[in-house]
Amino acid sequence: MMKLINIGYGNMISAARIVTIVSPESAPIKRLVQEAKDDGRAIDATYGRKTRAVIVMDSGHIVLSSLITDTLAARINGTGGTEDNE
Repeated sequence: MMKLINIGYGNMISAARIVTIVSPESAPIKRLVQEAKDDGRAIDATYGRKTRAVIVMDSGHIVLSSLITDTLAARINGTGGTEDNE
């Protein structure tokens, strides 16, 4: 059974395909995001809001979410995280 995680605004991704969830603030992560955008591997699920989490998938895709990393982690772990911080 594939577990889907709501990453905000009704967008879902497979929890099993997530490699890591990181904050977008550091320079290396900003470079990673820019490279993914240039290569067409970035998926922007922020709906124009500020990017608060960068999700790296096992396919090499980078998913941008407006939810904070703690909320996404709580949703993956099933410990809550129902507030959307959107």
